[in-house]
Amino acid sequence: MKTKSGFSRRALIAIGGAAMLVGPALAQAQTVKVGLILPMTGPFASTGRQIEAAAKLYIAQNGATVAGKTIELVIKDDTGTPDVTRRIAQELLVNDKVSFLAGFGLTPLAFAAAPLATQSKTPLIVMAAATSSITEQSPFVVRSSFTLPQITIGIADWASKNGIKKAMTLVSDYGPGIDAEKAFKERLTAAGGEVVGDVRVPLRNPDFSPFLQRVSDAKPDALFVFVPSGAGSQFMKQFVERGLDKSGIKLIATGDVTDDDIVDSMGDVALGTITTHHYSAAHPSPENKAFVEAFRKAANTRPNFMAVGGWDGMHLIYEALKKTNGATDGTALVEAMKGMSWVSPRGPVSIDPKTRDIVQNVYVRKVEKVNGELYNVEFSTFEAVPDPVKAAK
Repeated sequence: MKTKSGFSRRALIAIGGAAMLVGPALAQAQTVKVGLILPMTGPFASTGRQIEAAAKLYIAQNGATVAGKTIELVIKDDTGTPDVTRRIAQELLVNDKVSFLAGFGLTPLAFAAAPLATQSKTPLIVMAAATSSITEQSPFVVRSSFTLPQITIGIADWASKNGIKKAMTLVSDYGPGIDAEKAFKERLTAAGGEVVGDVRVPLRNPDFSPFLQRVSDAKPDALFVFVPSGAGSQFMKQFVERGLDKSGIKLIATGDVTDDDIVDSMGDVALGTITTHHYSAAHPSPENKAFVEAFRKAANTRPNFMAVGGWDGMHLIYEALKKTNGATDGTALVEAMKGMSWVSPRGPVSIDPKTRDIVQNVYVRKVEKVNGELYNVEFSTFEAVPDPVKAAK
């Protein structure tokens, strides 16, 4: 028989029993395993590659030993499928006896694993997924990535201050997209603007053309867009094919659209696109310059915001283990992460002790050509932004 969480009672008892039996033994073990669950194949594979490369780079630069324990990554491909994520998480907990679950490229994947984290009392580090409510799914979830409302309110503020009175929204039809749509509309209308239409596009195999025709017909001052990492190229291609780049409609977006991993391949059509996000490979800090250089050497590509989520997720794991002197009790590790602060390649960050979400700067950026390559160049900063959804509660 299955419980409301979708797991059989036998499976949950096995996980709970394994946690009780394994917990004390793990505290004495010399190896601490991190189960890294990522979409390594399929349409969101770029997310998995970026996070994997960043996690491996962090270990290479900081050593594989922390608090007397050896860190071992156990990397699994969930193909971006929630059922696969759930099965892998269960196997990692019961068979591999991991002390951390980490990764989670999309919101449905984090949702699938959260009940297992609760049952086994295992810290679950969300390095990518961005729906606001993820940290509410389990007291063992800690986020090193971002939330969509957190980065969306900045672009709405920029729009209202730069003459945009009427806008439309176009978002991918799942949790983060709905979060972004709601945050943008509430923020723009509160400033006196108007959202004259909203469009939701299927997450998988999206065809933006018919939706963009609706935008063209409505003739708003601006189109606000959110699509997940990797989908921006297809959107931009169809935006141009529909002639919207010459229509006078301003394209504004979250930084997922002009992802550092793909923006240079978009060509000059992306020039001038205004976005808000928490990371750019062009961020001018010494920490980021060192990170970008090392990442390029290790992975032969520039890092994107998924990579920095993976890097900072590993930092959380290392620093929490230092605080517990290598002990792997899940409750103690999560408590160690609450309130933690450090200087990331993205800038100063901290973990909100109440929500377990990351607090960070959000930057307004413009796509510009730098040394012959396209980058998101930051020109304004909203400092120390929490997740606004939880902050309002």
